Amino acid sequence: MKPANESEMLNRMAAYCSAVERCVSDVRKKVADAGLTAEAGERITAALLKAKFIDEQRFARSFVHDKLRLNNWGRIKIAYELRCRNIPPDICSDALGEIDEQDYMSILLSVLEKKKKSLHRENEREAFAKLLRFAAGRGFENSETVRCLNQLFRST
Repeated sequence: MKPANESEMLNRMAAYCSAVERCVSDVRKKVADAGLTAEAGERITAALLKAKFIDEQRFARSFVHDKLRLNNWGRIKIAYELRCRNIPPDICSDALGEIDEQDYMSILLSVLEKKKKSLHRENEREAFAKLLRFAAGRGFENSETVRCLNQLFRST
């Protein structure tokens, strides 16, 4: 990709941010990949922030909602991904705090039920351990998972 000038890159990044919620680190990475200087990247980022094309709080809320509902991720994995994108801790905790506990538990329960059906003739203890590890890999807390697993194994 040929290096773009600053105004052209600003227009590209405005279009990039208009399509889907983006965070500052996404924009900085794109600008750096285009071959612009760090100073130019900072000016572009500042202009996008001022014009409200980028909003870290809006991004975090959208990210949490999408990853929970569409990818069935737990709080731990979502928080980790937000940290990887350099979202400030207070914004992360606010966005994660907006998760409805009842929805969270129903998503966890449905994920565990679906996975339990795919296990092949395991005894209850092995199935419990496998499901606990599976949920941990998805980023769900152990205490929440154990509560759902107890409910799931009681009902069968």
